[in-house]
Amino acid sequence: MEHGFFQKVYEIVRRIPYGRVTSYGAIAEFLGSRGSARMVGWALNSTKDSTGDIPAHRVVNRNGLLTGKRHFGGKDLMKELLESEGLIIEDDRIINFKEKFWDPKVEI
Repeated sequence: MEHGFFQKVYEIVRRIPYGRVTSYGAIAEFLGSRGSARMVGWALNSTKDSTGDIPAHRVVNRNGLLTGKRHFGGKDLMKELLESEGLIIEDDRIINFKEKFWDPKVEI
């Protein structure tokens, strides 16, 4: 089950548009696994050595916190990637989170 779930997570994350973000929980809920936000995080953590076609930096926690930042190459890489896409970040929190939030159950 885990492998199939991870692949579904990757498919959703690939659909997050440039300049938008979603949450681990929103992905889990869309996939019918509400309460599996942590498993979404595990799936994305396993992509850190991938070819880069999965924009994992666009997935944050439900409050807009960059909780996955330590899994990226540099200390501030996740922040820099998001800022380059127009997100405003202070103290590892996306200030314009509600404006930039992409909800798969609404958008797909």
